[in-house]
Amino acid sequence: MKTQISTFLTFQENNAEEAMNFYVELFDNSEIVDVQRYGKDGPAKEGTIMKATFKLNGKEFICSDSPIKHEWDFTPGVSIWVECESDEELKKFFEKLSENGKVMMPIDNYGFSQKFSFVEDKFGVSWQLNLQ
Repeated sequence: MKTQISTFLTFQENNAEEAMNFYVELFDNSEIVDVQRYGKDGPAKEGTIMKATFKLNGKEFICSDSPIKHEWDFTPGVSIWVECESDEELKKFFEKLSENGKVMMPIDNYGFSQKFSFVEDKFGVSWQLNLQ
């Protein structure tokens, strides 16, 4: 069996499903692959995500609603890089991902890219949007 490496997103506000659906709807060639939920006797709220696998433009991600409230949350030190195909695409992702989130670097030419932006979405996940 081939070793599988995936990005894992741990949500602490019982919003893993909302985030996953938001991302799958936003990016083309994306889908929910599998969803496993906590049952009534589980360690977390019944119906929340124990483990869900989804793909964003063909790349696999896994997420869950943590039954444990951790001292930590997402950090911008680890972010999801999106190589955009057009100015319009970058602007669309910027608008959707920064809505109710935070713009850490607005769309601009920072010298290493023709257009770049760094945003944190409403779930706390960081995204780097790039147009070469």
